[in-house]
Amino acid sequence: MTEFRHETARLILRDWRAEDWPVFWEATNTPAVMRWLGGVQDDVARAAGETRIEGYGRDHGHTFWVVERKEDSALLGFCGLKRSNQPGGPQGMMEVGWRLREDAWGQGYAKEAATASLDLAFDRFGADEVIALTVQGNTGSWGLMLRLGMERRADLDFDSTDFGSEDPRIIAYGITLDQWRAAA
Repeated sequence: MTEFRHETARLILRDWRAEDWPVFWEATNTPAVMRWLGGVQDDVARAAGETRIEGYGRDHGHTFWVVERKEDSALLGFCGLKRSNQPGGPQGMMEVGWRLREDAWGQGYAKEAATASLDLAFDRFGADEVIALTVQGNTGSWGLMLRLGMERRADLDFDSTDFGSEDPRIIAYGITLDQWRAAA
């Protein structure tokens, strides 16, 4: 299988390498980054996360890819696509997701990577619609969903304590192929 690599103006989205994982966890497994994602992960949760992410690529041809900054090859986090699989939530729908280290926030990297991922979802992977999931309190995440042109999909909301018990409601946004093309 050929290694996945997709470039944007400032970023490279690519497959994971074994040496990426320690760098990724050091940069993103922090209280600030993990605030809305269930908190800082222990060794068992990190290993399970790695297995899931690698499995998405193997099983579907797409995953949450490494986001690398071209300028200095810094690993900023991940962004990409998976099939929605959270218990209680919409099953099998194409889902875009991202997680960037804190010092990469507010610089447009997440939007650039998510835009590339949505292009890939529709153009390469044949999606008719892509969803994104977060919790109500994560205003940065759903704010990006709005900036991407996604619309609120309350019909897909569900409850899950996987990301913390503070607010178990998972909220959904979505964008169709026609909406994406119209916004381009």
